[in-house]
Amino acid sequence: MSSTDAPAPDPSPEQSGTTAPKLAQVVRALDGLYPPPTAEGWDAVGLVAGDPAAPVRKVLFAVDPVTAVVDQAIEWGADLLVTHHPLFLRGVSSVAATTFKGSVVHRLLTGGCALHVAHTNADAAPRGVADALADLVGITDRRPLEVSAAGEKDGHYGTDRGIGRVGRLAEPTTLADFARRVAAALPATAQGIRFSGDPDAVVTTAAVLGGSGDGYFDAVRAADADVYVTSDLRHHPASELRERAEFEARAAGTDGPSGTPFLVDTAHYASEWPWLRYAVEDLAAALAADGLAIEARVSELVTDPWTGQVPSR
Repeated sequence: MSSTDAPAPDPSPEQSGTTAPKLAQVVRALDGLYPPPTAEGWDAVGLVAGDPAAPVRKVLFAVDPVTAVVDQAIEWGADLLVTHHPLFLRGVSSVAATTFKGSVVHRLLTGGCALHVAHTNADAAPRGVADALADLVGITDRRPLEVSAAGEKDGHYGTDRGIGRVGRLAEPTTLADFARRVAAALPATAQGIRFSGDPDAVVTTAAVLGGSGDGYFDAVRAADADVYVTSDLRHHPASELRERAEFEARAAGTDGPSGTPFLVDTAHYASEWPWLRYAVEDLAAALAADGLAIEARVSELVTDPWTGQVPSR
């Protein structure tokens, strides 16, 4: 992703004549957009490092809290780095700079940059990861693939909040053309886009889930989606899903190889990156409502871990 693909940054507080918020105020705004109680129980979201009383003028958004992104944030002069993936998903006993994650923390604190994480709470949110991906691939009349537990238990969060999205495509298309649409919409990665199913089969409904999604096959089948876009599809779950779909299609007297749902597999990073643009816009708007302003931008660094591909013969 080139720097020209990144959205234009918002004006700085000094340029706009508004007040720069404290970190605590920015965190409050982020928590309003992506409430921590809507994160999955295993997740680790929220403020990781930083002084709540410190002023925040520049915010960088990225998918991964890797060293290259931290360096970019500090070189730009960011006061806050917001990432989708947690730095500490599992507990640690030390953040000494002699460990690679500890060194990230020390680099952030020495550089005066806080770190905040919005992960599965951003997956589930309106205009979150799922909605951003659904918008890009053209899904309309959509609903969550699986309503979040917090949304079901507490009406405060609403039933429009949940993992994934499923709905209707603006117009029918073939599986191959739909896969090409996905490839054109997402950041380029070494993996590219893989799909499973008859390339000429017509699809009219689709489900999407940014990040690892083969744990939601039952929900996709229950939603009766023609095609499912997600990431990190493993051999056995994908093979079994397709075998079951083709078996049931034959049993119903339809063309076996056209059994749905079909699969479109993307790079994990690529399926989540589009949300960052929404996050920049929505955080700026939330702060502006309180007379506060920041300068925010999306990191253009590709942090997908795969760097090359050799086509098989």
